[in-house]
This record gives sequence, C-alpha cells and structure tokens, in this order.
Amino acid sequence: MKYLITGIAGLLGSRLADWIIENTDNEVIGVDDLSGGYIENVNSKVKFYKFDLVDLEKVNGVFKNEKPDVVYHFAAYAAEGLSPFIRKYNYENNLIASTNLITKSIQYDVKRFVFASSMSVYGDKYEPPFNEDLQQCPIDPYGIAKFAVEQDLRVAYEQHKLPYTIVRPHNFYGRNQNIWDKYRNVLGIWMYQISNNMQPTIFGDGEQKRAFSYVDDSIEPLWNASQNDKCIDQIINLGGITEHTINEACDILLNVTKTDLKSQHLEQRHEVKYAWSTWDKSVELLDFKHTIDLEEGLTKMWDWVQHQPKRKRFFWSNYELNKGIYDFWKKES
Repeated sequence: MKYLITGIAGLLGSRLADWIIENTDNEVIGVDDLSGGYIENVNSKVKFYKFDLVDLEKVNGVFKNEKPDVVYHFAAYAAEGLSPFIRKYNYENNLIASTNLITKSIQYDVKRFVFASSMSVYGDKYEPPFNEDLQQCPIDPYGIAKFAVEQDLRVAYEQHKLPYTIVRPHNFYGRNQNIWDKYRNVLGIWMYQISNNMQPTIFGDGEQKRAFSYVDDSIEPLWNASQNDKCIDQIINLGGITEHTINEACDILLNVTKTDLKSQHLEQRHEVKYAWSTWDKSVELLDFKHTIDLEEGLTKMWDWVQHQPKRKRFFWSNYELNKGIYDFWKKES
C-alpha cells in the first residue's frame, strides 16, 4: 500500500515515515514545502514532493501519479498565539490546504484519511481534562481552522464516504522538531534560547498548565489510527497523561541542560490557561502507552539539539496585522 504523509519534514511526519519504512513493506510518499521542516529529516526511501498544499493543481498531480491508499495530514503552521496576526496565512496554510487534500482524497478513493487536529479546538469553555465528546469552542484562528477541517471531514464522510480518523495530539516534542521558529513549540523555543545563551521566556505568570508528550510514545499509535476500523469516524486525543505548569516545565529543562540561565517573564498573551486532555480512548483504540516522562523526554531531545547545525532563526519580518501585537514580537530577537 501507499501512504501519503504531508508535513513529512516535520516532527510527526518524519518520525512516522521512518517507523513505516522500518517496520512495514509499505511505500511512503511525502509532501512538504520546507517552510517549517528540514529535508535532512526526510528518510531517503521516501518519494518526496516539495510544494505548497494550497496549490490544488499540484495536489492533484500527486494523487494522479501516486494514487495513495492512506493519507496522513500533518502539515500545518501551529502558532496559536500568532494566528490572530497572520489570519490569511493561517487559513490558507491550515484550512485551504487541508480541504484541497480532502477533495482529492474523495476523488481518488482514499481508504483512510488521518488528520492531526489540535487540542486548541476545545478552547477555554471547559474544565480540563478535555474529552472528545465536548463541543469544539476554539479561541484563536488556528483552533478555528482545525475545527473547520474536522467539520469538513465529517461532511466528506457523510456525503462521499471518505473514511477518516481525527487525532488531537497535544504538546508533542522530540527529535526532528523545529526549534528555530520563535513562535511555536514552547519546549523547542526554550532549547533554542538556552543553546544560544538566551534566557528562556515565559508568557504571564507561568502557571498555565499543559500535558507534554514525547513523540516516541505516539508513533505506533498514529500508525494504528489508520489500521483499526474502529477508528473510522472517531476523534481521539493523543498525548501525555501528566500535566505541568509552564514554570515547572521550564525548571525541569533548566535542570536537564545544567545551565545557570534563569527564565524571564513577558507580558501575558491571549491563550487558554489550563489545557490537557483525557487519554482513555487512545489506549482503547490506538494502544497508546505513556512511558517517557517529561524529564527523560527533555533529556533525549536536548541530546539531539546538541548535534544540530546553527540554523538561522525564523521570524516574521511583516505581520498581516500589527494592531494589538505583543511587545515581544515587535522586533526580531
């Protein structure tokens, strides 16, 4: 069978591709525009296409040439806090690109479409842990885009019989993560800062709570999402089971890196204060097992960071909207 993975140069895409190639006889086709991922992450056995999924004609070309059996859609620009200031880019990258894939998956009779949504769709209406039966109520354009794709998949299933599974990963980190983007992946941002002798930054009082998830625990469960027919027409939270405050997480990383640097607190941004999810359904349907705690996972990732090249850090030179933007994003740093 052929497996098409979008965002294959990123954390989830590259790691799942490696697993499939190492553990099965299936073929992997990968798509990435390399705006946030790196070609070095892509397995040499992957048939790789470089383009932006917003281009429907190019999406069609891949489906026409490769006729994939399964689609894993991981490509996204996951910068929740920044998304209100780059609305056009956010919706093109996270919504339009996704609907292009759904359209062609319907047209070419894909057997399963696995979509990496986000815990951001829950918003701040509910007390955590969030379970999959809660109505989506996102508070930022990134979460809204993910919610819209979830709804589009439901319609595609009801009207066109496209079998889908929605996985809601939360706070994944690990080897092959982009640590050079100043707007996303808090653990990666801190690792970049520490490795460049910069103070790790915390928004607000740091008492926000999250459950962080080392990626190795979830690769085989992601594979199972496309193999288990009980996952069709299902939403499944996927990730860690232990919540930490942002302050606690930063302290653990500072201890792991053995640095004398201290964290610095910046102005509060618009975000959900307490956000973590239930995990029972992922155990039942995906055989998820939480085996790597935050300290061990950060140690593994930090060891990987020490061997990475000194890449230039990404920042937006021009935002679509400057009104209300936070001081810490007003200039490059």
